[in-house]
Amino acid sequence: MKSVPSESILLADQLRRAFEGVAWHGPALLELLEDVDAGTAAANTLRGVHSIWELVMHIAAWDGAACRRLSGEKVQLTGVANFPIVPKPTEAAWRKAVAQAKRQHDVLVKTVGTLPESRLRERVPGKKYDFYFMLQGIAQHELYHAGQIAILKKTQAIAAARKS
Repeated sequence: MKSVPSESILLADQLRRAFEGVAWHGPALLELLEDVDAGTAAANTLRGVHSIWELVMHIAAWDGAACRRLSGEKVQLTGVANFPIVPKPTEAAWRKAVAQAKRQHDVLVKTVGTLPESRLRERVPGKKYDFYFMLQGIAQHELYHAGQIAILKKTQAIAAARKS
C-alpha cells in the first residue's frame, strides 16, 4: 500500500513547482527568467509597474519573511524591506539577485517539507491566519508575480519589435 505524502510535503512541492517548474499552469518563475538579462530585468517599461528585477527581489523578501514567521518571529515587510532597491543593473548583479532568490526559496521549501503537520494549523505570529493559509498564499504570490513577469517580457518584446 502506497503511503500518502504529508500536507507539509505537498505544500513544499507546490512551492517548488511555482518557483522552479513542472507546474500545471505553465512556466514557473525560474523558467520565465531563463532568457532575461540585466537590462530586461531592470527595465521600467510600464509607468507605475515594478520591474522584473524588483519583483524577483520582492518574492525573495517574502520567502524570507515566511521562514522568519515559521521560526516564531512577527514579520510584516514594508518599504524597502518589501521591495528592495535594485542595485546598478549589471549581469553579475542580476545573476546574484536570481541566485539569492533561489537560495531563499530553497530554504523555504526545505523548511516547509520538514514541518510537522500540526504546525500548519498554528497561528502565524501577529496574524489572524495559520501557517497553512500563509504557505498557500506564498505559492499564490509567486505565481501572481510570475504572471506579471510574463506580461512584462511580452511588453518589452513588443516595444523592441516596434523600434526595429
